[in-house]
Amino acid sequence: MTIKISIDCMGGDHGPSVTIPAAFAFVQREPEAELILVGQEERVRAELRKCKAEDHPRLSVVHASEVVEMDDPIEVALRRKKDSSMRVAVELVKEGRAQACVSAGNTGALMAVSRYVLKTMSGVDRPAICMTMPNQKGGPTYMLDLGANVDCEPHHLHQFAIMGSVLVSAMEGIERPTIGLLNVGHEEIKGNDLVKATARLLRDDHERGVLNFFGNIEGNDIFKGTTDIVVCDGFVGNVTLKAVEGLGRMVKSALSSEFRRNPITMLGALISRGALKNFGNLVNPSRYNGGTLLGLRGLVFKSHGSADAYSYGWAIKRSFDAAKYNVQEHLSEKIAELMPRAPEAEAAGPTT
Repeated sequence: MTIKISIDCMGGDHGPSVTIPAAFAFVQREPEAELILVGQEERVRAELRKCKAEDHPRLSVVHASEVVEMDDPIEVALRRKKDSSMRVAVELVKEGRAQACVSAGNTGALMAVSRYVLKTMSGVDRPAICMTMPNQKGGPTYMLDLGANVDCEPHHLHQFAIMGSVLVSAMEGIERPTIGLLNVGHEEIKGNDLVKATARLLRDDHERGVLNFFGNIEGNDIFKGTTDIVVCDGFVGNVTLKAVEGLGRMVKSALSSEFRRNPITMLGALISRGALKNFGNLVNPSRYNGGTLLGLRGLVFKSHGSADAYSYGWAIKRSFDAAKYNVQEHLSEKIAELMPRAPEAEAAGPTT
């Protein structure tokens, strides 16, 4: 079975110099993948020639004349640049020519364009960005929202919990994944009004057997692997994400400096090389690149704008896995089943 992914080759800080090598490396590793490279054709083909991949049978090029820059306002991306690589890549998903899309472009622009082109699923008010974090159990902790919605109401976080539960169930094969609500303490009396009201909604779902709500969790629970899913608003989530990425890079840099300090520490580094490699793999932010834009009528994945080819390859892999495991179908079915109906819809009753 061939899985087709559209790649916004022009997006991000580095554009084709990163996206093309990452795409070529991925199709070499994954025989079931076919990648559609979207961007300014001359630049895309020039990078393919550098990689000696211009004749690869599972890499095709679709021309897009415009580029959404990282500092472009959302209005420019949405209304003025209708032939941007970002928009064309998303439109390929809408048309069914690709099963998922990957972009490292402006997050706000990508969300706006994706929402405009694909629309949201029935019952979903706001799409959310969901990414994985490492935990000490060796598995991923899924966390959302990580920046799409900085101001949320309780029903938004409730929807995030439902979407996250469906995603983890499909991707990890966990029938009833546990959900934690990020708070300043485990006790029910702690937290702001948003967290307290959301907790009540999630507890009600837990009692009805709809969701597996663990309860309130704290920041350190993310990396303990206390729950499969961590729910928060986009403001808290994005701050957490950037802090974690910064800490990971600081630890890597500090360890490298210390082990090079003198001959004894260099010998220690040589002896512990295997353990250090495993530790580096566990906490390397690049391995967790690729956030899902949940709640859309199509799969869209967001890579970090500063990603290198190795990191961008992980975003492509996440999109490939999501398409392979039919995540979109699972989301459509389960969200329709689990998402609460709006009060006005219930009052109006069924339409004829």
